[in-house]
Amino acid sequence: MDFTFLPKTAYKARTFVRYSIRSKEESASSAVIHSGFYYLGKNPSNIEKLVRLFKRGYASDSIANARAELKRTTEQEKNTLPEIIFCESSFDFAAVKSFVQFLKGNPLFATIPFIMDSTNLSEMEMGLYKKHMLADDILQIDDADQNSLVNKVRFLNKVKSKALEMNATLKEDESQVVPSVNFHSILKRSFDILVSLTALLLLSPVFILIAIAIRVESKGPILYISKRAGRGYKIFNFYKFRTMLAGADNRIKELSHLNQYAESESNDPSFFKINNDPRITRIGEFLRNTSLDELPQLLNVLLGDMSLVGNRPLPLYEAAKLTTDQCAQRFLAPAGMTGLWQIKKRGREDMSVEERISLDIDYANNYNFIYDLWIMANTPSAIIQKSSA
Repeated sequence: MDFTFLPKTAYKARTFVRYSIRSKEESASSAVIHSGFYYLGKNPSNIEKLVRLFKRGYASDSIANARAELKRTTEQEKNTLPEIIFCESSFDFAAVKSFVQFLKGNPLFATIPFIMDSTNLSEMEMGLYKKHMLADDILQIDDADQNSLVNKVRFLNKVKSKALEMNATLKEDESQVVPSVNFHSILKRSFDILVSLTALLLLSPVFILIAIAIRVESKGPILYISKRAGRGYKIFNFYKFRTMLAGADNRIKELSHLNQYAESESNDPSFFKINNDPRITRIGEFLRNTSLDELPQLLNVLLGDMSLVGNRPLPLYEAAKLTTDQCAQRFLAPAGMTGLWQIKKRGREDMSVEERISLDIDYANNYNFIYDLWIMANTPSAIIQKSSA
């Protein structure tokens, strides 16, 4: 296999470089592919690591050059589109924002995951990128585990591709039934805004007390913020009160043998849930049993990411496994704070993945404002229960 890699001196002399480890058979192929990486920046160690992982790639030391080069690929080399774009943190925020908007505006680039390198990013800058959701993920490339990085790229590709496909389906369906969909959407959204805004104002003292209790018991942030996939696989920041020890997400692999869904599936389970989870704090257990940990999602409802009633928004690693045509039906419904799953199955150890997906699909196929009111009326009885879910 031929390996082309320019030394640092050559790299500094040029603004755009192509790196590759290609066989002669690959070079002769003209099939359309989405493989390799595109790197914005000039960190040689990061580039070398990415070359080893993805075998081929491109690098530009300026955003302007990257934009021009990507445009050229759509016109001349459509078979060389990258499967992932990495960006160093040294670039100006406004320039990165403009580049991301450029990617989203082109159908060929909109499905390519965009990852920021967190090296040298301050907490304020990190918060700014998260707030504006400019990156699909933010991580330190040189410190990332190789297998984890490759797997992350694979499922981000899968989710983003399905999201565009799903959104196209939603727009097509809505254009065919404009009157009924618009009436329901307006009624549902108006109700969501009224209830969430009122609840946030009335419950603000409760928010303060819970925040104090969490901070007193354990170190870490008050809120747990994670990326979730909602309607049409739309990715957004999901808010909950933190109920686990800081860094709990890093222990998923360690505790995978306790996953209650694992026994019902021959392959990797689509959902992850542990009864009597050892990562949960004492305050966290109380918040979960009373569902008080869910209260910050009222902010998601007010922002329009979620509805009061809908299907549970899923972590990206779960959503990436539910992209078959049948399972994807669940993403036709809005993401919600409560839904059929919560009132019919929550807390039951005998709930299977198939049952949960079936309930989600049932809601997606039948939801309307009256149905939502019925689910909300039955939610309190589901909340008043002892569950470590």
